[in-house]
Amino acid sequence: MLVRSRRGPFVAGLVLVVLTAPSRAQETCPALFAGGLAPVLTNAKLAARTVPLCFEAFAVLHSGVTRTPLYSAEHLTRASVANARTVARDDAFHEETRLPDAERASLEDYVRSGFDRGHLAPAGDMPTLSAQAESFSLANIVPQNRVLNRGLWADIEEGTRRLASRRGALFVVTGVIFSGDSVQQIKGGVLVPTQLFKALYDPASGEAGAYLARNDDSRDWRAVSIDDLTREAGIDVFPSLPAAARASAMALPDPRAAARADEHRPRHEPSWQDWLSRELNRAVRKFLRDLLRSIF
Repeated sequence: MLVRSRRGPFVAGLVLVVLTAPSRAQETCPALFAGGLAPVLTNAKLAARTVPLCFEAFAVLHSGVTRTPLYSAEHLTRASVANARTVARDDAFHEETRLPDAERASLEDYVRSGFDRGHLAPAGDMPTLSAQAESFSLANIVPQNRVLNRGLWADIEEGTRRLASRRGALFVVTGVIFSGDSVQQIKGGVLVPTQLFKALYDPASGEAGAYLARNDDSRDWRAVSIDDLTREAGIDVFPSLPAAARASAMALPDPRAAARADEHRPRHEPSWQDWLSRELNRAVRKFLRDLLRSIF
């Protein structure tokens, strides 16, 4: 069930820049952040009840107010992208037990919600099976329009991977924006972002920029500078960047180019051996996950 809730003051607060509040995430996994510095929240309400979480290949800042991540951070390299292409996708969405029950999303919240469970740090970026399994934590998931998730956003994710392969390394921060005089929510009080962004920084060239897309089926997107993104999102995604790199957006790959390239890529038809291997891997991971939860 989808609920539309009037939250004018809350959403207005999300987009006003009123406070600089660095995340505690930089204390735990600095290698995932440009210059070792985590994104900085510039809004008091956005910073309320946040919990930084580190995973094998990404970090998130989770909000107990929205019950979603506010951003994910990754360090993509040519090697990590190559490794990720060898990992078969195995959907295993699960609740994040490191978060308080009252502040996290549940699997039930997304049932018949009308939205996809959209990754911030994509499963397709994950260089190992264990990292991919972690990416299906609901702490890394937001309610995403199905057309956007399976179309334009998937193309942006693939274009980002290809750019990381060409350039050697990129720092990537993916996040959400809540704007307007109302905000939707699904069951459990999980808020629905109005926009999503993916910010890229090339440490070799010093260039940076961000994709910004509406969370709807319009396929509309635009490139923005890091300064513009900070003003719109209330998050300074790359606080260590010099002023010149923040002021102008780098030339970002056209997402449609990735889509056209995929149309001509030979497709692998899964065999029964692929299916059997995938099901065995899924069963083993579920057993280990349940065993660890029973112990700890």
